[in-house]
Amino acid sequence: MIKDKNVYINREISWLQFNARVLQEAADERVPLIERLRFLGIFSNNLDEFFKVRYATVKRIDEAGKAGRSELGGYAASELLEIITQIVIKQQSESLDILSKIHEQLEDENIYIIKEDQIDESQHAFIKNYFIQHVSPALVTIVLSDQVELPTLKDSAAYLACKMTLLDGKCQYALIEIPRTMDRFVVLPKKDNINYIIMLDDLLRYCLHDIFSIFEYQNITAHMIKITRDGELDFDSDLSKSFIEKISDSVKHRQIGEPIRFVYDKTIDEETLRYFMDKMSIEANDSVIPGGRYHNRRDYMDFPSLGRTDLLYEKISPLPVKGLSLERSIFSTIANKDFLVYTPYHTFSYIVKFLREAALDPKVKSIKITIYRLAQISHVASSLINAAKNGKKVTVAIELQARFDEQANIDYAEQMVSEGINLLFGVRGLKVHSKMCVIEREESESMVRYGFISTGNFNESTAKVYTDFTLFTADQRILKDINKVFNFFETNYKIFRYKHIITSPHYTKSRIFKMIDAEIQNVKNGKPAYIKIKLNSISSYMMIDKLYEASRAGVKIQMIIRGLCCLVPGVPEMSENIEIISIVDKFLEHTRLLIFCNDNDPKVFISSADWMTRNIENRVEVTCPIYDIDIKTELMDIFEICWNDNVKARLLDETQSNIYKKDDMPKVHAQFDTYDYYLKKLQS
Repeated sequence: MIKDKNVYINREISWLQFNARVLQEAADERVPLIERLRFLGIFSNNLDEFFKVRYATVKRIDEAGKAGRSELGGYAASELLEIITQIVIKQQSESLDILSKIHEQLEDENIYIIKEDQIDESQHAFIKNYFIQHVSPALVTIVLSDQVELPTLKDSAAYLACKMTLLDGKCQYALIEIPRTMDRFVVLPKKDNINYIIMLDDLLRYCLHDIFSIFEYQNITAHMIKITRDGELDFDSDLSKSFIEKISDSVKHRQIGEPIRFVYDKTIDEETLRYFMDKMSIEANDSVIPGGRYHNRRDYMDFPSLGRTDLLYEKISPLPVKGLSLERSIFSTIANKDFLVYTPYHTFSYIVKFLREAALDPKVKSIKITIYRLAQISHVASSLINAAKNGKKVTVAIELQARFDEQANIDYAEQMVSEGINLLFGVRGLKVHSKMCVIEREESESMVRYGFISTGNFNESTAKVYTDFTLFTADQRILKDINKVFNFFETNYKIFRYKHIITSPHYTKSRIFKMIDAEIQNVKNGKPAYIKIKLNSISSYMMIDKLYEASRAGVKIQMIIRGLCCLVPGVPEMSENIEIISIVDKFLEHTRLLIFCNDNDPKVFISSADWMTRNIENRVEVTCPIYDIDIKTELMDIFEICWNDNVKARLLDETQSNIYKKDDMPKVHAQFDTYDYYLKKLQS
């Protein structure tokens, strides 16, 4: 069955419109100036990953000779590739205009980003010394010739494509790799209270003669180019290799994957461009995108603050959770009541404290936890290792295929194995994306379980910028089910039944459908009915169709979707009862929250799963019910704060124009008002 373009929004096109919302943040003058630069970096980084994964997937479909219409929302693969390329070219152009305006506004703040032809005499000595001491030793320069084959260029690395016109009139070409081991932005000595920054690329342009001093040339030019490669992992079938070895080999192979995007400085001359495209075997049918003077603008995520706190978001201090102390036993506290931690509004320290307490407590016998993405320096990992050293039985289900974090997880996996931790690699063909922990503690000659279930990764770094819920509980009903999921990892030929939690891949569709059907029936019976959903993404056609069915029946549906959304809301006789907003702001909205009216006795869930086919059918996910009345109310309050946002909420509709939501109500800025909500709870 071919999916109708009028019924579903293509997921790739929808994702690009999500990235357009990120670009809106870079353009929004209400956002602090340096933060706007960082949003430009996020936009660029997002685009790199999109090409490595989604564009590469569509290209594979096209090259396999498949039309792809069914899985691509009614588009032929070749048609979609062209649409994507045109959208990206337009967005890249917009991003360059935004960057230019930000540069002008930085100058109004006495911050100048200068080029190589703007360096004055007082800066010359500093730059030359910086080049000699720091840059030159790290430089990789490739001199090209017809006899020498071009080495494989690294995925997403930026290069200066250099052309020297020699004294005899001949051309000599070379490539300079922009070092990734040092800051892209070089801060120069301050003068007359003015900050000066030069990009590493321009510092290299200034020092081209030092790099190519052995050549006698009339003139030299340098333009930036970049290749993005297919980021899918391909596994070999060597049975003698362990799973870790196969993943590791695949990650290394990613660096030499097929090129799927070539970006170049649009001011490069045609002869030089053609030379390098020929050398790199870039075909005309590849995604060839003209760009600006600088690529890898993801580095703007690390633009130096220069001590200008007035040009940054005001830092918030994570709040404590009322009633949950970091100075007392968390076990004894949650034995009496569930608690919700909502990072970054609350401190992530509760998770680390819980694991450290478990590591030291003589009564704790076992710890089981899932790991998806760990921080570079992880207190979670060190707590688990500490527990193993104290004789606890520690079991970690680690997902080695967490995209672009594979190598970090491999490194942690090897370290954990060496420390005696029992490592599980999930289930063949299913990514472990659930976020949960269960601890068994001996009390009065019986085992009592404690644990937590989360919407986010147990990662100290992302917890500062990702919004995520973590439920701490000693509810034996929930934890018994969670323990069964760990049993499934070890005996996955058995399908377990769960009384309370909802799990993928076996039950998510049927259980969610049952609750939607109940809302439909309530409407028919004249009872109140609504569904409120907060997700990162929705692309599963079967879930969308079910929501369309509920809408046609008269169920009011409110959805907050940060990322891609294939559902078309507000269409008469199909989705007229569905409204959707998207919030892109200071923090990355990562929470997944489901609320069903249930005849005014709301059912509330937090979940690790988005409503995408992969989350429902190809991953191990957990959707957890909230039984505590206070936490239910709290989560429903949070949804309402987000839904009423009229500062950073965009309306999602069939036009995909990302119009900001405007109304006559008092200003609601959800992320700031959420912090105030928790501050008031502490003071009450």
